[in-house]
Amino acid sequence: MTKPAAPKRHLPTSPFKAPVIPAPKHFSVGDQVTHDMYGLGRVISIEDGIAVLVDFGSAQKRILSPYSKMTKL
Repeated sequence: MTKPAAPKRHLPTSPFKAPVIPAPKHFSVGDQVTHDMYGLGRVISIEDGIAVLVDFGSAQKRILSPYSKMTKL
């Protein structure tokens, strides 16, 4: 298995627009969230920039950053 290629650097002299890099998601304790695999849940604990602990009702899961499969409702 190979690593994905690193994103290419945008040169200031390029005639093309720089790619938009999404801002990291920030969650607060008590936020209601949805996860692609686990469904609806509520944030119960935060580890700054590392992970969030979410209560999905039937289980509590520690979701690691960058939270690509989780969105705030």
